[in-house]
Amino acid sequence: MPRVLDDFRRTQLAIAALFCFLGFQYATWISRIPALKTSLDLSAGEVGLLLMVTGAGAAASFPLVTYLMKRLGARRLALLSGLGLVAILLALSVTPNYPVTLVILCADGVAVGCLNVAMNAQGAALEAAHGRTAMTQLHATFSAGSFLAALVSSGMTALTSGLVTHFAAASAVLLLLLACARPRLLPDDAPAKEPAEQGEGGKTRRRMARPTRVMLWLGCTMVFAEVVEGSMNDWSALYLKDVAGASAQVAPLGIAVISVVMVLARLFGDGWRSRWGDAVVVRVGGAVAGIGLALALLAGGVVPALLGFACVGLGVAAVTPCLYVAAAAEGPDALSLVAATGTTGLLVGPALIGFVAEASDLTWGMAVVAASAVIVSLCTTRLQWAPAKAPSEESMRAEAVEETAT
Repeated sequence: MPRVLDDFRRTQLAIAALFCFLGFQYATWISRIPALKTSLDLSAGEVGLLLMVTGAGAAASFPLVTYLMKRLGARRLALLSGLGLVAILLALSVTPNYPVTLVILCADGVAVGCLNVAMNAQGAALEAAHGRTAMTQLHATFSAGSFLAALVSSGMTALTSGLVTHFAAASAVLLLLLACARPRLLPDDAPAKEPAEQGEGGKTRRRMARPTRVMLWLGCTMVFAEVVEGSMNDWSALYLKDVAGASAQVAPLGIAVISVVMVLARLFGDGWRSRWGDAVVVRVGGAVAGIGLALALLAGGVVPALLGFACVGLGVAAVTPCLYVAAAAEGPDALSLVAATGTTGLLVGPALIGFVAEASDLTWGMAVVAASAVIVSLCTTRLQWAPAKAPSEESMRAEAVEETAT
């Protein structure tokens, strides 16, 4: 039994290293945007385009990711895209001008799209192989990686204003994470053959599978889930300051409350999934986030807003992990599509809230976020979710060994 426990935990830690890797890499360069802005003499609009092109690269990577997943498998794609992200970070530290930086960050978005799909495929495969939930804890390590990168960035900024030393040190950490992940990642299955159809002269040509109804509903649900997550990160502080009347010192607490509650919920989310099933977790989570935020908007004030933000963090914490698991069960096409639509939601959501706020006010903009969370719950009623699985005898014994050991 200890052997079974070791296999699960060691593989889980290896996959967690990939999630930590992605959070660390992203937060490393995003934390040095001010330095990039100064060194390249950029305007605010040019900085906005840098951020947009990264997301656009990730969203547009869907066809490439689908192809590479089938040809390489999740393990090899994760490791190769990880190496690519290290190279991109080093290139960003010595970028000579703005056009080159745009190209580098577009490539970063594509590599992020590849790693995002590959590591979630590994997480879903781990759950299927061992009959135990793990995905929400894996997503929590992404946040941990971002937090670690923020600390490192703060320390390196105090030591040097240059990017080369900082990004070189960060690259060493990233390579260490890849080295830790590589030996215990799940092996790739045999590459899948793409659907083929008969062409003229008896020749066959490859074609991409058309999205199924399930894939489209999963993608739609992911869009609204990421609209909620992305918009709250971008607009919570401004809502607290301009609408709720919070001080400049209190306004940043909105992001802190959402982030802390979300991480804590993800640490416990796998237990909820095992007990009630993914369908209940997603539907109830969307309702908690939407209704909690709506009540906070109606009440007004700083304290209700912070409580509403906590409801959002609690409600949406396990939504995206569950959607990735459901998409992985439908195959690499579905997983790639859901990842791409999620990135689209992250891009569109904050901008949509801005348009609504400009046309009316930010309270109505945040109401769109609340409505999106409720829509997540409604969309999931159109999906056939796997029932909650009772822990297998093997996994129960493994957990008992772990509790005895601790």
